[in-house]
Amino acid sequence: MKALIRLFGAASVLAFASSAAMAEGELNIYNWGNYTNLDMIKKFEEKHDVKVNLDGYDSNEAMLAKVKAGDTGYDIVVPGDYMIKVMIGEGLLEEVKPNEMENFKNVDSQWVDVWWDPGRNYSIPYQWGTTSFTVDTTVYDGDINTLALMFDPPEVLKGRINMLNDMNDVINAGLRYLGYGRCNGNQDELREVLDLLMAAKPHWRTMDYATIEKLTSGDVDLSQTWNGAAMRARAQRETLQYAYPKEGFTGWMDNVAVLKGAPNLENAKLFINFMMDPENAAMTSNFARYANGIKGSEEFMDEEMLSAREIVMPEDAPEPDFVTPCPQEVVDLYNKIWTRLKQ
Repeated sequence: MKALIRLFGAASVLAFASSAAMAEGELNIYNWGNYTNLDMIKKFEEKHDVKVNLDGYDSNEAMLAKVKAGDTGYDIVVPGDYMIKVMIGEGLLEEVKPNEMENFKNVDSQWVDVWWDPGRNYSIPYQWGTTSFTVDTTVYDGDINTLALMFDPPEVLKGRINMLNDMNDVINAGLRYLGYGRCNGNQDELREVLDLLMAAKPHWRTMDYATIEKLTSGDVDLSQTWNGAAMRARAQRETLQYAYPKEGFTGWMDNVAVLKGAPNLENAKLFINFMMDPENAAMTSNFARYANGIKGSEEFMDEEMLSAREIVMPEDAPEPDFVTPCPQEVVDLYNKIWTRLKQ
């Protein structure tokens, strides 16, 4: 997600598994929680006379594990960029050729020849954004554009911080703060990262994906989060401000794709084409509060989306760093750091 906010579902996995093989006129979608506009789903159902069942996950890795276990009955998934690359490599996605569909002309050219799916043979853009943090500027009124607020926080923020419960986002932020590159296999530098995280951990109140709820409840005053989630939180807590740290931050894109062997393949293709319509893409953006990669969608988007700090990055912000998969030996080292941190 990256665009994860909170898990929810309209149908159970067991229901999918028992009925999907015989389903006609249905579509089973497995998406990040709290990331799907139900009015948009209703529009699709009415347009194509298809009943949509929706289930949710809380991380790319959780989705991948469920899919690899088999017999899910799901048709549509919404993986992040790097996970699309992984799933194509493991033969888990159908090559549905979105680039030959009627509405592909609406995909912004910058999101066509992407490294995770060159030419878009398997996937289309869903939402894209950044991962940074947001902070209540009445609690802390200093410069917010630094990762120091998470790793060496001022007194007013100690014990008032939520970090994402996400290995890559936490470790990558630590690497950036120390000035080290991602996918770093240097064990001395990774020991420094572990030391940094362990020293900062006592200042963190929670590690949770439910960032909107943490912020709007007043449980924390700073949370590592995604830009769209930050915007949704700010709608309920106006003093929140999204940071663009000088040390860098992550960029990402979530993508709509079809699982290999999807039981409702033709309906899945209809949904892919449907989501490339500018008005439909805008419905998702207006709900989830992220940009979408579909040309012409701005015409149908809420006016606030066109100028909000969370969506339109300041001119002096660094360029977002779009995360590519690390070699397995580096992933193994990250796993060791994460295990130690979570103990």
